[in-house]
Amino acid sequence: MAKANKKSKKAPGKTKKVKIDPITMDVIENALKNARYEMDATLFRTSVSPSIREQHDEFPIIADPEGRMLVGQFGSWLGDLKNHFPDSIDENDVIFTNDPYMCGGTISHLNDWLIQMPIHYKGRLVGWTSMFGHQNDTGGPVPSSLPTDATTIFGEALRIPPFKLYEGGILNDVALNIILANVRQPEMNRADLMALVAACRTGAQRIRDLCERFGTDTYLAGTQALMQRTYNAMKALISQVIPEEPQDFEDYVDDDGRGFGPYKVKVTIWRKGDKAYFDYTGTDPQSEGPINYYLNEHLLKMFIGVYLIMTHDPWILFNDGFYPLVDIHIPEGTLLKPHHPAALSCRTHLLGRQFDILGGALCKKAPQFLTGAGWGSSPHMIYSGYDADGKWFNAFEIGFGGIPARPFADGMDGHAMWPLFTNQPAELMETYYPMRVEAYTSVIDSGGAGYHRGGNGLLKVYHFLAEGEVSIHDDRWLTYQWGVNGGSKAMRGKKWLKRVDGSIEYVPSKCDHVKVFPGDELFYQTWGAGGYGDPLTRETARVQKDVRFRLVSPQKARDEYGVVIDAKTFVVDEEATKKLRAEIASKRGPAVPFDMGPPLAEILKNCKAETGLEPPQPPVFKKIAKMPIYKSKPSMSKLVLKKRVA
Repeated sequence: MAKANKKSKKAPGKTKKVKIDPITMDVIENALKNARYEMDATLFRTSVSPSIREQHDEFPIIADPEGRMLVGQFGSWLGDLKNHFPDSIDENDVIFTNDPYMCGGTISHLNDWLIQMPIHYKGRLVGWTSMFGHQNDTGGPVPSSLPTDATTIFGEALRIPPFKLYEGGILNDVALNIILANVRQPEMNRADLMALVAACRTGAQRIRDLCERFGTDTYLAGTQALMQRTYNAMKALISQVIPEEPQDFEDYVDDDGRGFGPYKVKVTIWRKGDKAYFDYTGTDPQSEGPINYYLNEHLLKMFIGVYLIMTHDPWILFNDGFYPLVDIHIPEGTLLKPHHPAALSCRTHLLGRQFDILGGALCKKAPQFLTGAGWGSSPHMIYSGYDADGKWFNAFEIGFGGIPARPFADGMDGHAMWPLFTNQPAELMETYYPMRVEAYTSVIDSGGAGYHRGGNGLLKVYHFLAEGEVSIHDDRWLTYQWGVNGGSKAMRGKKWLKRVDGSIEYVPSKCDHVKVFPGDELFYQTWGAGGYGDPLTRETARVQKDVRFRLVSPQKARDEYGVVIDAKTFVVDEEATKKLRAEIASKRGPAVPFDMGPPLAEILKNCKAETGLEPPQPPVFKKIAKMPIYKSKPSMSKLVLKKRVA
C-alpha cells in the first residue's frame, strides 16, 4: 500500500488586491474556457460507454475556492457536496456520489456519477473542478437503470452517498468494488469513473498552470473580476427584459409512466428593483411515478441565465456571478422538489420542459424574443438481451427531436435537447449490438409551420436480430409543442412495433420489458418543434426548398403556407399562391401568441383515436411526508485511512 500524500493544512489565505488589466482578464477567461473543453476532450478519449464517448452526456465545471462556477455547463453544485465533509477536504481527495437527495439535486437521477475535487497550488486552495457523466447502467431492476414504473428511489438503481473515492491520493478500492459488483457492466463503469477523475485532474492542472503563470493572487483576482463583470451585465439585462408586473406560464408532462397524467408545471416571474423572482407555486404535487425532477436552485439559475444571455446578449460569460440577482421559490412536495424518497429516474421530461415554460414566461411581454416549444424531452431507447454467441448486450441511445423556430431562423431538424450532444452512428450500433438501423430520417411535416419553420422530428427504425427487451423514455405524445406569434403547433411523437408477422403494436412513450424477437422492427418517431410567425408571410422560395428537401409536403405547403407548388417539378404557381394566401387570411382569425392546440379535455377525449393509446388517468395526489435521509459519517473514512497507512 502506497503512503498517502502529506496533506496541506495551510489556510486558503486572503486574496491580495490586484489590479487586473483587460488583456490579462481576457487571457484568464479564454484559458478557463479552454480548460473546460480540454476536460471534455480528456473524458471523450478515455471513457468507454457510448452515452459519454459517443453522445457526450457529461457536464464539467471549474469553480473558485468558494465553489462558485467560473466556466461550465450546468451551474454550480460544489457547495452542496462540501457540506458533507465539515472537517476538511484536502489535497488529493476526490469526492464521488450519485445521490440526488444528498447533493441538493445537483444531479437529478442515479445514472449520473459525479466527481468533485479541490485544486491546490503550493498548498493553497485555489478552486474546484467537477464533472458528472451518465452511466449506461447503475444496477437496479431494469437494464440501463431507468425504470418507468418506479415509485421510490429505492427501486431505481444503486445509490451512492458522497464519500472520498480517493483520500490523500489513495483509492478506496473496497468501496469501489462494492459499487462495481452491483452494476451490469462493471468494467465499463470503472473506465468511465476513472475517465471522470482524469478529466477533473486535467482541469485542475490547467488552473495550477494559470497560477504559475500569473501568480495565485492575480489569477484569483481575475476570476472575481470575471464574475463581477457577469453580475453587472446581467443586472442591466434583467432590468431591461424582465417586467415588474408578474407573468405566469404553464405546460405539462404527458404522463408518469404508470398511466397517470398530465402533470402541470407552472412558473410566475417578476422583477423588483434589480432582482428577478421565479415562483413555481401552482406546480402539481409530486408524482408516484419517476418523472419527479429534484431541481437544484443553482442549476435553475443557470438555466435562466443561459436563456437570457443566449436570447439577448450571447457575449456575456456564463458563471455564478449573477446568482444574487435571482430569487427562486420551489414549493416542497411538488414535482420540482419532491420529498425523499420520491422516484426520479425519468426526470428528463420535466428537465426539458423548464426551457419551454421559462421561455414562455420570460417573453410574454417581449414576443419578439419568443421561441416555439421544442425542449420537450430527451428520448431514450434501450435494447438488451443475449446475442447469438450468448453474450449479454445493453444498447442505450439518446434520441433527438425538433428544435423550436427562433425569431431569426428556422428550428433545426432532429437535434438534441442539449446543444453539445451528438448522435450514435448507425454503423456503431450495428457493430456492437444485434440490430440493423433501417432508417434515420426527418419526419416530413412534423415541425410547426411559421415564417420560421419549427424543426422536424426524427424517425429511426431499429430492426432487431436477437430476442430481447426494449425500454422507451419519451414525452410529447399527448400534448403539443406549441407555436408562437402566429406559428403553429408541431406534430406529436409516437412509437410502434412492426412484428415479424406484419402486425402493428403501438407502444407507450414510457415503458419497460417490451419483448422483441428477431425480425421485429421498432419505429421510433420523435416530436417536432413549434413554428414562429405567420406562415403566410414565409417567402415562397423557402417553402419551395422545404418541399424539395422533403421537410414539408406539397399538401402542407398549400394548406398552411398557402403556397401552390407542383409535387413533381417543384415549380411554384405564384399567381395561384397569391390568391390562396389572400383567401386563407380572410377566413382565419387573428394570430394568437401561443398555439397550444385543442383544450386538454378535447385532447384526452380524442387520445385513443389519434394516438392508438388509452388516455392517461387524472393523477391522484397523496400527502407524502418526507422520509429522513441517512447521513454518511465522513469521520469514519479518516479512521480507516489512518489504520491503513499505519
